[in-house]
Amino acid sequence: MNQNLINTIILAGVFLVLFATAEWLYHVKKVHPELTRKYVHLSTGLLTMLFPPLIENHWLVMLLCASFLLILIISQIFNLLPSINGVKRLTRGSFLFPIVVYICYLVYQYYDQHSFYYLPILVLAFADPAAALAGKKYRWKPYVILGHTKTVAGSLAFIFVAFLISFALLILQQKTGVSVAIITAISVALVSVFAEAFSHNGWDNFTIPMSALLVLISLKEFYIA
Repeated sequence: MNQNLINTIILAGVFLVLFATAEWLYHVKKVHPELTRKYVHLSTGLLTMLFPPLIENHWLVMLLCASFLLILIISQIFNLLPSINGVKRLTRGSFLFPIVVYICYLVYQYYDQHSFYYLPILVLAFADPAAALAGKKYRWKPYVILGHTKTVAGSLAFIFVAFLISFALLILQQKTGVSVAIITAISVALVSVFAEAFSHNGWDNFTIPMSALLVLISLKEFYIA
């Protein structure tokens, strides 16, 4: 059997185990669904980091992402997986994440640059929670966009973390000079923080990585080349 297919099957099994442990935490240990949902999101994000080194065929990545998107949709329709769907607020983040992962994978393969895959997903995984934590803790200079309250403290935290992640990843690639890495990191941080500010109900799971990806593509095509 092809190694790519074997790796895909193994990853699919790990994802299923992840869902099963979240359900165990919810039903047996009575963990609040907000916490089990965050556990699934964080673990899923980490597992997707294994896609580029373990799967070379984008069709297998599409199959994997589509399968779990289908599972999430069915679970929502039939009120299954309360460890993920048991939150009271309206959110589409779970459905959007598999789509984002596949898009980033396609672009990474097209340009043959790992940063096109890892950078958008890592910015979402770390900068977005940093903004939420800073906003809740400090509540400094709140502002309202489209009926939802944000804070300058949260936005600054997002920019700082997004810049650090982008700069570190680009430098570690050893294919990017310091000046280009700084310009790219600043651009990613500023554009994606606007995407975060205007996104609600889980849509930031799509707009944040997509805005970061568009910055990378634009700089590659029209500036860095």
